[in-house]
Amino acid sequence: MTAQEEAINVQDLFSIKGKVALITGGSRGIGLMIARGFVEGGAKVYISSRKKEVCDEVAKSLSQIGECVSIPADVSTPEGRGELVRDLSAKEGALHVLVNNAGAAWGAPLEEYPEAGFDKVMDTNVKSVFFLTRDLVPLLEKGVRPGDPARVINVGSIDGLKVPRVENYAYAPSKAAVHHMTRALAVKLGPRGITVNAIAPGPFESHMTRWLLDNFQAQIEADCPLGRIGSPPDMAGVAIYLSSRAGAYVNGVVIPVDGGICIT
Repeated sequence: MTAQEEAINVQDLFSIKGKVALITGGSRGIGLMIARGFVEGGAKVYISSRKKEVCDEVAKSLSQIGECVSIPADVSTPEGRGELVRDLSAKEGALHVLVNNAGAAWGAPLEEYPEAGFDKVMDTNVKSVFFLTRDLVPLLEKGVRPGDPARVINVGSIDGLKVPRVENYAYAPSKAAVHHMTRALAVKLGPRGITVNAIAPGPFESHMTRWLLDNFQAQIEADCPLGRIGSPPDMAGVAIYLSSRAGAYVNGVVIPVDGGICIT
């Protein structure tokens, strides 16, 4: 039997069972959607967020359906990232999936947009993704399996692909930077057995999108070819695909998960 004729077990093809994953910003919104999907898929999931009490409570809740561990940290600071890397390295000998989801937004009119807000968005959305990934490469390399690379999944946004309707001047450029940094890291880390891809979500229910959906949901749904906003299975599904054997040959791509909004 040739490689092309080899039988495919579809259940195994999309399995993430037994993998160790770290999800930043995993206590709410898109991070929580991915975390829940991973836990239900049999992965051991570490979730990280700035607020310890919230992170602990969410991990406790997810532990009722699988394996989930709270590992609080502020990844926007060097100190927070260093603590996170040390804590995870003390608990695990290998990391199979890193999901860089922690993010920040800052909305203000052009004339009033503060430099402090711009810096906060860039530090959280861009710098933290690069430096956390860099510092976890040794642990990711230990998670490489034959035919099944370690994965980095960066959470970008369709606002990094098109100009958003709201005045959020740092956010869209930060996500465009994440998308291109994904490509650069994919080229650098691919030979080391680590793939790097990005998910570009459209509108999903989250703390960050609450104001947008409260004011524009009907218009957003009218603009979407599928006529709705995203749901948790939509986000979990693409993250599981990228993390499973099914996505092993996908590297350096940005996948919009938006029902087609960014092409209308």
